[in-house]
Amino acid sequence: MKNYSYFKQIISTHKYRLSITYLLFMLEMGGDLLKPYFIGKAVNDLLGGSFHSLVLFLLLHFSWLIIGTIRMRFDTRTYSAIYNAVILQFISDKLGKSNISKLSAHATLTRELVDSLEFDLVFILEALFNVIGSLVLLFFYDVKIVGICLLVLIPISFISRQYGRKMSALTHAKNNELEKQVNVIGSIDNVEINRHFTAMRKWQIKISDQHAFSFGIMESIVGLLIGLSLYIAAKNTGQAINQGELIGIYFYIIKFNKGLETVPYILEKYASIKDILQRLITFS
Repeated sequence: MKNYSYFKQIISTHKYRLSITYLLFMLEMGGDLLKPYFIGKAVNDLLGGSFHSLVLFLLLHFSWLIIGTIRMRFDTRTYSAIYNAVILQFISDKLGKSNISKLSAHATLTRELVDSLEFDLVFILEALFNVIGSLVLLFFYDVKIVGICLLVLIPISFISRQYGRKMSALTHAKNNELEKQVNVIGSIDNVEINRHFTAMRKWQIKISDQHAFSFGIMESIVGLLIGLSLYIAAKNTGQAINQGELIGIYFYIIKFNKGLETVPYILEKYASIKDILQRLITFS
Protein backbone atom coordinates (compact mmCIF):
# COMPACT_ATOMS: atom_id res chain seq x y z
CA MET A 1 0.00 0.00 0.00
CA LYS A 2 2.99 2.26 0.46
CA ASN A 3 3.31 2.52 -3.33
CA TYR A 4 -0.10 4.13 -3.62
CA SER A 5 0.55 6.80 -0.97
CA TYR A 6 2.38 8.82 -3.64
CA PHE A 7 -0.68 8.57 -5.90
CA LYS A 8 -3.03 9.41 -3.02
CA GLN A 9 -0.91 12.45 -2.14
CA ILE A 10 -1.33 13.86 -5.65
CA ILE A 11 -5.10 13.34 -5.49
CA SER A 12 -5.36 14.80 -1.97
CA THR A 13 -3.36 17.93 -2.85
CA HIS A 14 -5.51 18.68 -5.90
CA LYS A 15 -8.79 17.18 -4.65
CA TYR A 16 -10.96 20.22 -5.41
CA ARG A 17 -9.84 20.56 -9.02
CA LEU A 18 -10.15 16.80 -9.53
CA SER A 19 -13.58 16.67 -7.85
CA ILE A 20 -14.94 19.25 -10.29
CA THR A 21 -13.53 17.58 -13.38
CA TYR A 22 -14.75 14.11 -12.33
CA LEU A 23 -18.19 15.47 -11.42
CA LEU A 24 -18.47 17.03 -14.87
CA PHE A 25 -17.30 13.75 -16.39
CA MET A 26 -19.92 11.70 -14.52
CA LEU A 27 -22.66 14.10 -15.65
CA GLU A 28 -21.37 13.76 -19.20
CA MET A 29 -21.35 9.96 -18.99
CA GLY A 30 -24.82 9.92 -17.45
CA GLY A 31 -26.16 11.89 -20.40
CA ASP A 32 -24.36 9.65 -22.87
CA LEU A 33 -25.79 6.55 -21.19
CA LEU A 34 -29.36 7.84 -21.51
CA LYS A 35 -29.08 8.75 -25.20
CA PRO A 36 -29.86 5.27 -26.65
CA TYR A 37 -33.04 5.10 -24.57
CA PHE A 38 -34.25 8.46 -25.86
CA ILE A 39 -33.22 7.61 -29.43
CA GLY A 40 -35.41 4.51 -29.24
CA LYS A 41 -38.30 6.52 -27.81
CA ALA A 42 -37.84 9.18 -30.52
CA VAL A 43 -37.98 6.55 -33.27
CA ASN A 44 -41.20 5.07 -31.86
CA ASP A 45 -42.79 8.52 -31.50
CA LEU A 46 -41.77 9.58 -35.01
CA LEU A 47 -43.29 6.42 -36.44
CA GLY A 48 -46.47 7.36 -34.55
CA GLY A 49 -46.37 10.96 -35.82
CA SER A 50 -45.14 12.61 -32.60
CA PHE A 51 -42.06 14.77 -32.08
CA HIS A 52 -42.17 14.88 -28.27
CA SER A 53 -39.39 12.32 -27.60
CA LEU A 54 -37.26 13.80 -30.39
CA VAL A 55 -37.32 17.17 -28.62
CA LEU A 56 -36.34 15.47 -25.33
CA PHE A 57 -33.48 13.67 -27.08
CA LEU A 58 -32.17 16.91 -28.59
CA LEU A 59 -32.33 18.65 -25.19
CA LEU A 60 -30.39 15.76 -23.66
CA HIS A 61 -27.85 15.76 -26.50
CA PHE A 62 -27.08 19.46 -26.32
CA SER A 63 -26.91 19.37 -22.51
CA TRP A 64 -24.41 16.51 -22.81
CA LEU A 65 -22.47 18.49 -25.43
CA ILE A 66 -22.25 21.64 -23.28
CA ILE A 67 -21.14 19.69 -20.20
CA GLY A 68 -18.55 17.78 -22.24
CA THR A 69 -17.14 20.98 -23.75
CA ILE A 70 -16.79 22.62 -20.32
CA ARG A 71 -15.21 19.45 -18.90
CA MET A 72 -12.59 19.21 -21.65
CA ARG A 73 -11.59 22.87 -21.21
CA PHE A 74 -11.33 22.43 -17.44
CA ASP A 75 -9.34 19.18 -17.83
CA THR A 76 -6.45 20.86 -19.62
CA ARG A 77 -6.13 23.55 -16.97
CA THR A 78 -6.40 21.03 -14.13
CA TYR A 79 -3.90 18.44 -15.28
CA SER A 80 -1.31 20.86 -16.62
CA ALA A 81 -1.31 22.56 -13.19
CA ILE A 82 -0.99 19.18 -11.45
CA TYR A 83 1.89 18.09 -13.67
CA ASN A 84 3.80 21.34 -13.17
CA ALA A 85 3.42 21.11 -9.39
CA VAL A 86 4.36 17.42 -9.22
CA ILE A 87 7.37 17.54 -11.55
CA LEU A 88 8.84 20.68 -9.95
CA GLN A 89 8.53 19.13 -6.50
CA PHE A 90 9.94 15.84 -7.72
CA ILE A 91 13.00 17.40 -9.37
CA SER A 92 13.70 19.75 -6.45
CA ASP A 93 13.64 16.77 -4.06
CA LYS A 94 16.07 14.79 -6.22
CA LEU A 95 18.63 17.46 -7.18
CA GLY A 96 21.24 15.78 -4.98
CA LYS A 97 20.82 12.42 -6.68
CA SER A 98 23.80 11.38 -8.80
CA ASN A 99 21.96 8.98 -11.13
CA ILE A 100 20.84 11.40 -13.84
CA SER A 101 19.62 8.58 -16.09
CA LYS A 102 17.17 7.37 -13.45
CA LEU A 103 16.13 10.93 -12.65
CA SER A 104 15.35 11.61 -16.32
CA ALA A 105 13.47 8.33 -16.68
CA HIS A 106 11.47 9.01 -13.51
CA ALA A 107 10.56 12.49 -14.75
CA THR A 108 9.15 10.83 -17.87
CA LEU A 109 7.34 8.26 -15.73
CA THR A 110 5.89 11.06 -13.60
CA ARG A 111 4.41 12.58 -16.76
CA GLU A 112 2.88 9.18 -17.51
CA LEU A 113 1.47 9.01 -13.97
CA VAL A 114 -0.25 12.41 -14.30
CA ASP A 115 -1.51 11.42 -17.76
CA SER A 116 -3.10 8.37 -16.15
CA LEU A 117 -5.16 10.70 -13.95
CA GLU A 118 -6.29 12.71 -16.95
CA PHE A 119 -6.94 9.93 -19.44
CA ASP A 120 -6.73 6.45 -17.94
CA LEU A 121 -8.80 6.98 -14.79
CA VAL A 122 -11.46 8.66 -16.93
CA PHE A 123 -11.26 5.70 -19.33
CA ILE A 124 -11.81 3.31 -16.42
CA LEU A 125 -14.79 5.31 -15.14
CA GLU A 126 -16.27 5.37 -18.63
CA ALA A 127 -15.90 1.59 -18.87
CA LEU A 128 -17.65 1.15 -15.51
CA PHE A 129 -20.47 3.46 -16.63
CA ASN A 130 -20.86 1.49 -19.85
CA VAL A 131 -20.85 -1.95 -18.21
CA ILE A 132 -22.95 -1.27 -15.10
CA GLY A 133 -25.24 1.33 -16.68
CA SER A 134 -25.95 -0.85 -19.71
CA LEU A 135 -26.79 -3.85 -17.53
CA VAL A 136 -29.22 -1.75 -15.45
CA LEU A 137 -30.99 -0.33 -18.50
CA LEU A 138 -31.02 -3.67 -20.37
CA PHE A 139 -32.86 -5.09 -17.34
CA PHE A 140 -35.87 -2.97 -18.32
CA TYR A 141 -35.79 -4.37 -21.86
CA ASP A 142 -35.11 -8.09 -21.36
CA VAL A 143 -33.80 -9.88 -18.24
CA LYS A 144 -32.47 -12.80 -20.31
CA ILE A 145 -30.03 -10.51 -22.11
CA VAL A 146 -28.70 -9.30 -18.75
CA GLY A 147 -28.15 -12.95 -17.75
CA ILE A 148 -26.15 -13.60 -20.92
CA CYS A 149 -24.03 -10.49 -20.31
CA LEU A 150 -23.27 -11.64 -16.76
CA LEU A 151 -22.26 -15.11 -18.01
CA VAL A 152 -19.84 -13.51 -20.45
CA LEU A 153 -18.04 -11.90 -17.51
CA ILE A 154 -16.82 -15.35 -16.35
CA PRO A 155 -14.44 -16.09 -19.28
CA ILE A 156 -13.54 -12.39 -19.50
CA SER A 157 -12.44 -12.43 -15.84
CA PHE A 158 -10.25 -15.50 -16.38
CA ILE A 159 -8.60 -14.06 -19.51
CA SER A 160 -8.08 -10.71 -17.77
CA ARG A 161 -6.35 -12.32 -14.79
CA GLN A 162 -3.83 -14.10 -17.02
CA TYR A 163 -3.31 -10.98 -19.09
CA GLY A 164 -2.70 -8.83 -16.01
CA ARG A 165 0.06 -11.14 -14.73
CA LYS A 166 1.88 -11.16 -18.06
CA MET A 167 1.57 -7.40 -18.47
CA SER A 168 3.07 -6.76 -15.03
CA ALA A 169 6.18 -8.74 -15.91
CA LEU A 170 6.56 -7.15 -19.36
CA THR A 171 6.04 -3.59 -18.07
CA HIS A 172 8.60 -4.11 -15.30
CA ALA A 173 11.19 -5.32 -17.81
CA LYS A 174 10.52 -2.41 -20.19
CA ASN A 175 10.86 0.20 -17.45
CA ASN A 176 14.09 -1.42 -16.23
CA GLU A 177 15.54 -0.79 -19.66
CA LEU A 178 14.10 2.73 -19.82
CA GLU A 179 15.97 3.73 -16.66
CA LYS A 180 19.28 3.11 -18.45
CA GLN A 181 18.47 5.32 -21.44
CA VAL A 182 20.25 8.58 -20.56
CA ASN A 183 23.41 6.79 -19.42
CA VAL A 184 23.43 4.65 -22.55
CA ILE A 185 23.04 7.66 -24.84
CA GLY A 186 25.68 9.54 -22.85
CA SER A 187 28.16 6.68 -23.32
CA ILE A 188 28.34 7.45 -27.08
CA ASP A 189 28.81 3.72 -27.62
CA ASN A 190 27.01 2.77 -30.83
CA VAL A 191 26.91 -0.92 -29.93
CA GLU A 192 25.39 -0.22 -26.51
CA ILE A 193 22.96 2.36 -27.90
CA ASN A 194 21.81 -0.10 -30.57
CA ARG A 195 21.42 -2.84 -27.95
CA HIS A 196 19.35 -0.55 -25.71
CA PHE A 197 16.89 0.61 -28.36
CA THR A 198 16.62 -2.91 -29.77
CA ALA A 199 15.70 -4.12 -26.28
CA MET A 200 13.14 -1.30 -25.86
CA ARG A 201 11.61 -2.24 -29.19
CA LYS A 202 11.52 -5.92 -28.20
CA TRP A 203 9.63 -5.22 -24.96
CA GLN A 204 7.21 -2.87 -26.70
CA ILE A 205 6.46 -5.51 -29.34
CA LYS A 206 5.86 -8.16 -26.66
CA ILE A 207 3.46 -5.82 -24.84
CA SER A 208 1.64 -5.04 -28.10
CA ASP A 209 1.42 -8.73 -29.08
CA GLN A 210 -0.04 -9.62 -25.69
CA HIS A 211 -2.60 -6.83 -26.00
CA ALA A 212 -3.55 -7.94 -29.54
CA PHE A 213 -3.97 -11.57 -28.45
CA SER A 214 -6.26 -10.67 -25.54
CA PHE A 215 -8.18 -8.20 -27.71
CA GLY A 216 -8.81 -10.90 -30.35
CA ILE A 217 -10.18 -13.38 -27.80
CA MET A 218 -12.41 -10.79 -26.14
CA GLU A 219 -13.75 -9.52 -29.47
CA SER A 220 -14.69 -13.09 -30.43
CA ILE A 221 -16.68 -13.44 -27.19
CA VAL A 222 -18.22 -10.01 -27.76
CA GLY A 223 -19.31 -10.94 -31.30
CA LEU A 224 -21.13 -14.01 -30.00
CA LEU A 225 -22.77 -11.88 -27.29
CA ILE A 226 -24.09 -9.33 -29.80
CA GLY A 227 -25.51 -12.00 -32.10
CA LEU A 228 -27.16 -14.01 -29.32
CA SER A 229 -28.56 -10.94 -27.55
CA LEU A 230 -30.15 -9.50 -30.69
CA TYR A 231 -31.58 -12.91 -31.56
CA ILE A 232 -33.22 -13.17 -28.12
CA ALA A 233 -34.44 -9.56 -28.35
CA ALA A 234 -36.03 -10.20 -31.75
CA LYS A 235 -37.73 -13.40 -30.54
CA ASN A 236 -38.77 -11.85 -27.22
CA THR A 237 -40.73 -14.96 -26.22
CA GLY A 238 -43.21 -14.43 -29.02
CA GLN A 239 -44.18 -10.92 -28.00
CA ALA A 240 -44.07 -7.99 -30.39
CA ILE A 241 -41.03 -5.74 -30.14
CA ASN A 242 -40.96 -2.30 -31.68
CA GLN A 243 -38.11 -0.70 -33.60
CA GLY A 244 -37.23 1.75 -30.83
CA GLU A 245 -36.74 -1.01 -28.26
CA LEU A 246 -34.53 -3.00 -30.66
CA ILE A 247 -32.42 0.10 -31.28
CA GLY A 248 -32.09 0.73 -27.54
CA ILE A 249 -31.10 -2.90 -26.85
CA TYR A 250 -28.53 -2.85 -29.65
CA PHE A 251 -26.89 0.37 -28.42
CA TYR A 252 -26.75 -0.83 -24.81
CA ILE A 253 -25.19 -4.14 -25.85
CA ILE A 254 -22.61 -2.15 -27.82
CA LYS A 255 -21.93 0.04 -24.78
CA PHE A 256 -21.56 -3.04 -22.56
CA ASN A 257 -19.14 -4.54 -25.06
CA LYS A 258 -17.24 -1.26 -25.31
CA GLY A 259 -16.71 -1.41 -21.56
CA LEU A 260 -15.41 -4.99 -21.78
CA GLU A 261 -13.06 -4.07 -24.62
CA THR A 262 -11.23 -1.67 -22.32
CA VAL A 263 -10.26 -4.43 -19.86
CA PRO A 264 -6.90 -5.26 -21.56
CA TYR A 265 -6.02 -1.57 -21.74
CA ILE A 266 -7.02 -1.00 -18.09
CA LEU A 267 -4.90 -3.95 -16.92
CA GLU A 268 -1.98 -2.74 -19.02
CA LYS A 269 -2.19 0.71 -17.46
CA TYR A 270 -2.63 -0.74 -13.97
CA ALA A 271 0.58 -2.73 -14.39
CA SER A 272 2.36 0.38 -15.69
CA ILE A 273 1.16 2.65 -12.85
CA LYS A 274 2.01 0.04 -10.21
CA ASP A 275 5.54 -0.27 -11.56
CA ILE A 276 5.98 3.52 -11.84
CA LEU A 277 4.88 4.07 -8.24
CA GLN A 278 7.29 1.38 -7.04
CA ARG A 279 10.18 3.09 -8.82
CA LEU A 280 9.30 6.57 -7.60
CA ILE A 281 9.03 5.36 -4.00
CA THR A 282 12.30 3.39 -4.24
CA PHE A 283 14.13 6.37 -5.72
CA SER A 284 12.84 8.74 -3.01
